[in-house]
Amino acid sequence: MRLRNIILILAPAMMISCGQADYSDGKWVIGPFERPVSDAIITPDTTAVFDCPMRGEPVKWMESDTFNPAATTKDGKIVILFRSEDNSATGIGSRTSRVGYAETSDGINVNILPEPVLFPGGDGWEDLDCPGGSEDPRVARTEDGLYVMMYTSFNRKTARLCVATSRDLKHWEKHGPAFKGALGGKLDDEWTKSASIVTSLDKNGEMVIEKINGKYLMYWGEEFINPATSDDLIHWTPMTDENGELLQIVTPREGYFDSDLTECGPPAVHTKDGIVLIYNGKSFENGSYSAGQILFDAKDPTKVLARLDEPFFKPEMPFEKTGQYVDGTVFCEGLVHHDGKWFLYYGCADSMVGVAVCEQGR
Repeated sequence: MRLRNIILILAPAMMISCGQADYSDGKWVIGPFERPVSDAIITPDTTAVFDCPMRGEPVKWMESDTFNPAATTKDGKIVILFRSEDNSATGIGSRTSRVGYAETSDGINVNILPEPVLFPGGDGWEDLDCPGGSEDPRVARTEDGLYVMMYTSFNRKTARLCVATSRDLKHWEKHGPAFKGALGGKLDDEWTKSASIVTSLDKNGEMVIEKINGKYLMYWGEEFINPATSDDLIHWTPMTDENGELLQIVTPREGYFDSDLTECGPPAVHTKDGIVLIYNGKSFENGSYSAGQILFDAKDPTKVLARLDEPFFKPEMPFEKTGQYVDGTVFCEGLVHHDGKWFLYYGCADSMVGVAVCEQGR
């Protein structure tokens, strides 16, 4: 996420019902979620040191903040890939970000690798990654075990949505900007962020990437939500409207919890009701980030069938209101279905990682 001071064109409030079906009972929503512990599960560590190829010296890579986590499953465990910041500067967006690796058997108690698994420098992508680094990952896997990470490369001039792939979640191959050359290169130098690839639950009850209407599909965007498609999960093409502009299928709503931004969260899930997307809404009135859910039509994934008017998850605990972002933040980026439960991983005030669990809901 980033701080902004602009006025958006606000869409009218949208509640439920479109078409013949009535979704006003809210039974399509994933949840309810509750916090299983009263504190963050990943916090900064001043002892973790990494030989940074960008700076050419040892760096305390998670000294200041650990937040905005992706999550997926591997070998019966949950893997959390979280954004970490060193202490190279002061202020949001001023430090260098790297992606750390943690794994857990119960979804709560974690073991963290001593070094980051995705970082800037030494790989040929310095013009995109340095000095800001690698930010805000979302991760999903294919049926054959390829993990796809959508993350932000930030050179402190432009944030670009980028793609990396891995088989083990520890060694990643960067592929560069997701929209490179798309729409005639229209987005090559534009600010792009926050992508949620559409998944479904496989026979083992785990989230895997699926195709919608013959193509891979993701929702992306920070100020508004746009759909994009791909044939290979590496190169993506955003959808456009009749004027050739990005198709804005979800926008902020005046007077609601998402009045300033509607930013995509973890991988979307294709359910029996449609495609459910968890997103992060920023309030124009008080600056806080809370989480909402939207239901899209699986046959026409640009069509909104339902949208919550109230957040299903919002900052309530002290650790969600202190740190870099004191206005209060629960910023959801990781969603896992594991052992019959939903685990939702989120950033707390741009400073720590929290978890919420749905044990008996849908």
